[in-house]
Amino acid sequence: MTTSWQRVARAQHGQNYAEAYAERFRTLSAEGHDIHGEAHLVEAVLPPPARILDAGCGTGRIAARLAARGYDVVGCDLDEQMIGVAHRDHPGLAWHVADLAHLDDAGLGNSFDLVLLAGNVIPFLEPDTLDQVGASIAGQLRTNGLAIAGFGLDHHHLPAGCSPVLLHEVDNAMTRAGLATEDHWATWDRAPYKGGGYVAAYRKPPPPPG
Repeated sequence: MTTSWQRVARAQHGQNYAEAYAERFRTLSAEGHDIHGEAHLVEAVLPPPARILDAGCGTGRIAARLAARGYDVVGCDLDEQMIGVAHRDHPGLAWHVADLAHLDDAGLGNSFDLVLLAGNVIPFLEPDTLDQVGASIAGQLRTNGLAIAGFGLDHHHLPAGCSPVLLHEVDNAMTRAGLATEDHWATWDRAPYKGGGYVAAYRKPPPPPG
């Protein structure tokens, strides 16, 4: 099956899109740009050591950074080409090809302190799978664990061909999955949310007594 992400990526970068994606961030880093905003946020809200699932990890940029900072990190993505680049560029880390709607089937261990969905993972989900993904993510979290998702909310902040998902739709899906909305930020550096924000945090509460 060709996914929404693969259709957009191939249209923009051709068949070797995973290598082009990785090279983009290598170039930005070489030019002096800070490419670790997502990892900085994770460190701010949950210092190491902690167990992190990078869900939709792509070529492994964020997971590798978090591992270097002292986290126990697992990366998963449905795209085998992206996971192949992650294996090559960051050997020794745990990489899995996995459907975010069915994470229990991947044998990841469902005991994570934080699940991270970065890089517009949510807008690239297949149609009508948001509730499944929310429940799947909730199932991977320990009690009091966090899910953090960053995503563009309009066409201006998304690649051509990627349809926006409204923030309240994600909030509602996470609520149905049993997660509580904890915060919204405008950016990965936790700038205050003013109605057009792009990073959201959800926490898994303890089970009710009895």
